[in-house]
Amino acid sequence: MTEAVSQLKTPQQRVTACDWPRLAARLDEQGYALSAPLLSPAECDELISLYADSRAFRSRVVMERHNFGRGEYQYFAAPLPPLVAELRESLYPPLTRIANRWMERMNQPERFPPTLAEFLDVCHRHKQTRPTPLLLRYEAGDYNCLHQDLYGDVAFPLQAACVLNQIGLDYTGGEFLLNEQRPRAQTRGEAIVIERGQFIVFPNRYRPVRGARGDYRVNMRHGVSRLQSGERYCLGVIFHDAL
Repeated sequence: MTEAVSQLKTPQQRVTACDWPRLAARLDEQGYALSAPLLSPAECDELISLYADSRAFRSRVVMERHNFGRGEYQYFAAPLPPLVAELRESLYPPLTRIANRWMERMNQPERFPPTLAEFLDVCHRHKQTRPTPLLLRYEAGDYNCLHQDLYGDVAFPLQAACVLNQIGLDYTGGEFLLNEQRPRAQTRGEAIVIERGQFIVFPNRYRPVRGARGDYRVNMRHGVSRLQSGERYCLGVIFHDAL
């Protein structure tokens, strides 16, 4: 779907044009799914340029100060930049269908409403009112420890990330890491290369896996391997708001 960037004008159109049955099947099979590029190079550059504008963000985190790794990230302030808001709103409906099916498979009581606005109302009733989409910046030697992005009692089970630089050209290293801890088994890890403008969709906390006796739940954590050279920016799209 490389044509999506050049032929479809809006991010919403590009997200809608994704092969969601294929992406859902990938999520079920391997615990993550990669889209075709959904952002143009110009849109990636636009997002990178925002990092220097403190007015666009509500807070900045230096990872090393909190033993999160090395590097830094900033959470966007409300209202979100139009491009980020459109991506968040467009990605939520197809992902909520996957999320609700996963909750059924894991015998979990949570169900998620069909629109982001309705879901954010749920967050706000639980006093989770601060937006969570963020921009992350890594330089040579930086990395992100394995973690889960949980900010309160309400958490959407899927999230997305888009790398805004080109691997091999702008930076080396910096693979996306995904670890899966299955019950009574050793941890399984993946190191995933994400092309510029491409989105990875992955579990926020856990996912269902089909076993011999039916579905069971596995815990998931994600991070970023050490950057060997250059600079890497990443847009993180988290759907629940924070306390």
